[in-house]
Amino acid sequence: MIISLNRNGEIPLRRQLYQTLREQIVTGNLEAGEGLPSTRELSQRLGISRNTVSEAYEMLISEGYVISSQGAPTRVAEGLYIEKNEEDIKKDKEAMEGAGHPQKGKAVRLPAIADFHTGRPDLREFPKSLWQRMLSNSSQEVSIEQYGYSGAQGFAPLRKEIVSWLSRNRGFLADDQDIFITEGATHALNLVAELLCRDNSRIIMEDPCHVGMMRAFLNKGCQVIPVSVDEHGIHTEFLKQYEGADPVYITPSHQFPLGGILPASRRAALIRYAREKQVYLIEDDYDSEFRYCGEPIAPLYAMDPQRVIYVGTFSKSVFPALRIGFVILPRALQQKWLHLRTYTDVQNPIFEQAALTMFLQTRKMDRHVHRMRRIYGERRKVLLEALKENFGEAWRAYGDDSGLHIAIEFSGLCFDESFRDLCVERRINITPVEYHCIEKGKHQDKLLLGYGHLRPEEIREGIKLLRNLMKEI
Repeated sequence: MIISLNRNGEIPLRRQLYQTLREQIVTGNLEAGEGLPSTRELSQRLGISRNTVSEAYEMLISEGYVISSQGAPTRVAEGLYIEKNEEDIKKDKEAMEGAGHPQKGKAVRLPAIADFHTGRPDLREFPKSLWQRMLSNSSQEVSIEQYGYSGAQGFAPLRKEIVSWLSRNRGFLADDQDIFITEGATHALNLVAELLCRDNSRIIMEDPCHVGMMRAFLNKGCQVIPVSVDEHGIHTEFLKQYEGADPVYITPSHQFPLGGILPASRRAALIRYAREKQVYLIEDDYDSEFRYCGEPIAPLYAMDPQRVIYVGTFSKSVFPALRIGFVILPRALQQKWLHLRTYTDVQNPIFEQAALTMFLQTRKMDRHVHRMRRIYGERRKVLLEALKENFGEAWRAYGDDSGLHIAIEFSGLCFDESFRDLCVERRINITPVEYHCIEKGKHQDKLLLGYGHLRPEEIREGIKLLRNLMKEI
């Protein structure tokens, strides 16, 4: 037996010895029926206490790896050998070849110099110390009963504050009994997909759309029916000739990724379709609190609360790691939702819910969002100015004055895979709109530029780097 123990490691010696012997048993180095050395002999060979060896043997005995009989050697049990597959052998070989060279054969991706990733708020501007105080204060106010299972619908005081927040910032009323707390929008959409979709069912989606959201439905076995969008949003004319009856996923307040606001006539067409076909509209309102010209857009939900599932999130307005979102559900789906949530992950952590409740209740959230709306609006202007300085008039911005990204069209150019590879090489993080397209080939001349997380000087420098790269292509 080859046994190597690390006397300076954090893992106890008895555990190291147990793991080593177990590995040698399952790999066949110690064969069935083979006797192990006595505890006295092995302790002397390894220079460790006999008690340590005895404890390791006891672990092996209790788990059935070895058999111990009075007056006989401890022997390896039958039927434990597990033959390594080709993948395991390959990994072992790579580990041996790469010993002492942790990066051998691996490409190291350096951090981006220009990062135009979409959907990122500026966490440097978040009042971290204030949040920590609220987290501490609110956790002390949580009753001991709420340390248990507090329910799949979510923290009741938080649901009430969300109702008030929506009234102040979206201009519509909801009932806190219809609000269900989730672990963000992606979690919400996975649950919605579980509710509405079965294998071989279908869902209508905007094209282009957010790839991550589309995958939530694809993973449930849904067939996606793409419907093209223009600068105003989804083409509802398609629904007039569509013979099916399927739910529709939409981003009407700020279409992702092109940024349009769905006009009232198209909203009405969606409501008529949902009522006629008895299906649901899934409204993803992911960032409409950040609008820089006029008030936030009223949601589609306000037009028909019993046909629209409203999905909201605090990832952009607070911070992504909070993992708190919510849905407003039609009454007909609520019992199914509660059953599904109860038997998946039960509930959100109570302390973060309590802290967010206080953040909303004290209006600190309102002040933070108001401040960030001003900051993001200024950065949007800087981005547009930098584009004009570097590209003249050879571009066009899509979408409304809102959100944390802009879609830019460069007529005559094609941003394909080779362009993306070149961006990676030059350490520019940028996404072509084509990446989010279901049917390819319609938006190859457009790029997405996220700017919320970038300071003005970072925006200007990033656009210069982009200009230099595009000169080459």
